[in-house]
Amino acid sequence: MGSHYCHLKLDERRKHAKWLEDKMPVSEIADRLGRDPSTIYRDIKRNLYTDTELPELDGYHALVAQDKYEARRAIHRKMIVHPELKAAIEDRLKAGWSPEQIAGRTRLERHPIRVSHETIYRFA
Repeated sequence: MGSHYCHLKLDERRKHAKWLEDKMPVSEIADRLGRDPSTIYRDIKRNLYTDTELPELDGYHALVAQDKYEARRAIHRKMIVHPELKAAIEDRLKAGWSPEQIAGRTRLERHPIRVSHETIYRFA
């Protein structure tokens, strides 16, 4: 597979979530999926769900993991398609602007591409 990190597919995430719930070691999950253990650890770390109100819901959930992955991809796409937007956001972040200030400014300037502060937080 080389050094390229290949994202898990939803069906892999479903198996992965079930096996984690069954307390299967990550090394075995990686073997069963034909993946490197670091890929499994990375997926867990990036896509773990936490709920401060209902901590019993905390954990790795396949659909939540897939949604988080797709949200990151959407942000990435928006930044690739609009490099000027990406540059403006990066400049303002470096200048100490908050994501709320940046999002507010794009609305104020009636920017053709709107970006919410949540999107900027995920991008940053």
